[in-house]
Amino acid sequence: MSDWWYRNIVEPGKLPLLLALLSFVFAFLVTRVITRMIRAGRGPFGNVKTGDLHIHHVVPGIVLTVIGGFGAVAAGRHSFASLVSAVIFGLGAGLVLDEFALILHLDDVYWSEAGRKSVEIVVLTAALVALVLGGFLPFGVNELTPEERHNRALVVMNTALNFFFALVALGKGKPRVALIGTVVPFVALFGAVRLARPTSPWAKLFYRNRPRARARAGLRAFRHDRRWDGPRRRFQDLIGGRPDPDPGPGPSDGGPDSLSGGPDSRSGGTDSRSGGPDSRSGGTEERRPPEDG
Repeated sequence: MSDWWYRNIVEPGKLPLLLALLSFVFAFLVTRVITRMIRAGRGPFGNVKTGDLHIHHVVPGIVLTVIGGFGAVAAGRHSFASLVSAVIFGLGAGLVLDEFALILHLDDVYWSEAGRKSVEIVVLTAALVALVLGGFLPFGVNELTPEERHNRALVVMNTALNFFFALVALGKGKPRVALIGTVVPFVALFGAVRLARPTSPWAKLFYRNRPRARARAGLRAFRHDRRWDGPRRRFQDLIGGRPDPDPGPGPSDGGPDSLSGGPDSRSGGTDSRSGGPDSRSGGTEERRPPEDG
């Protein structure tokens, strides 16, 4: 274990990456606990405001990410400053990606259905960094033997091929498979050879004149979503909290055929019983009271 730790973590300089990953996960989990307590009205925590301005935690996250990133660049590879910068960067990245959906939509969708994207991107990021730490990209190891250098060249070629398959999988509408496939062999190949998602760029380009392929892709996507959407949502709710239910449009929202404000409504329309050209009061055929005598 100690030999693996020195050879795969200490010697290639991955200790800052490990500290960044741990602080990243720590910042995300602590932030989710605090926000869930604020949402439930428990504990001493509350939203940070300056007057009427609500300051989201992505703001200090950006500041910490910038400080940690520039500090890591300026510090030496094996210095103590690089370790501190890695921790600062991981904390900031955890705060930023926890509100990834807010940055994507430019709206406060933290507790909405769209806010699930933040949890998903955090899980994918942590998984990719953990795979790199586990040795799936063993670059940077010094003092390799000739046999190890030959194997390293094979690893580089394999990684480049997997990256190509990852691009194909991404074009087929499978971003999760594409991301994992950049570091794990054969995962991207699995996503590249299977049918594309029906709304993906690949399907729009190559399934345009293939109705059977479009039908098979739609059926496979339906079965896949029906099988995995439930477990994925439960996992996201477990670590990130359940989103608020979507209220949906109410009956009093005022559509074009509603009873108030529409062209066919009972008040204010051209055929209404008050104020229209054929109305009984104020129209051209208005009845006049009989005159005396």
